[in-house]
Amino acid sequence: MGFGDLKTPAGLKVLNEFLADKSYIEGYVPSQADVAVFDALSGVPSADLCHALRWYNHIKSYHKEKGSLPGVKKPLSQYGPAGVEDTTGAAPAAADEDDDDDIDLFGSDEEEDEETKKIKEERLAAYNAKKAKKPALIAKSSILLDVKPWDDETDMAKLEECVRSIQLDGLVWGQSKLLPVGYGIKKLQIACVVEDDKVGTDQLEELITAFEDYVQSMDVAAFNKI
Repeated sequence: MGFGDLKTPAGLKVLNEFLADKSYIEGYVPSQADVAVFDALSGVPSADLCHALRWYNHIKSYHKEKGSLPGVKKPLSQYGPAGVEDTTGAAPAAADEDDDDDIDLFGSDEEEDEETKKIKEERLAAYNAKKAKKPALIAKSSILLDVKPWDDETDMAKLEECVRSIQLDGLVWGQSKLLPVGYGIKKLQIACVVEDDKVGTDQLEELITAFEDYVQSMDVAAFNKI
């Protein structure tokens, strides 16, 4: 198992294909498996690698909680598709002085010296101060989703539990109800409010349909700007 060399375009392509039908490296919630693979990357995946980029941005949002995510870090060779060997080299040393303008919000703290930490804190403080001066105009949308099960034997309570387990920055779940669709089958209709620049319907569909034991499909029943 592995992704090849994650520091090369070829390795990122393998990662992108691996995440085409998955939200996370392992399971249905962020874990140390995601942290291990994230830390092995040398930068942000390019825009054409849409699945890898979606996963990267999502895991990056957990940079403050990465140590508390469930699971145990394993070697990179324990993750990824079967039949692909891990050839990713050791993580590079601290960036050259020419790269001081880059702020790694999810890098390892183990080898940072005090000066590096001080510089990072000063830049983050300056960034936050600048951001705070801007008016807080946040575009939001109210979305009504129809989530369909496989058959009338699907545990709808468990299906809803899986849907609500999706926690994203900019996503708030609302009320839900079960509606009949025929032949004894009921669908889950659930409302949510999202921040438009953080959460999209394609992302929600990908995360919800990842619970493939319960979910057959997801449709947008209503979409309204707030």
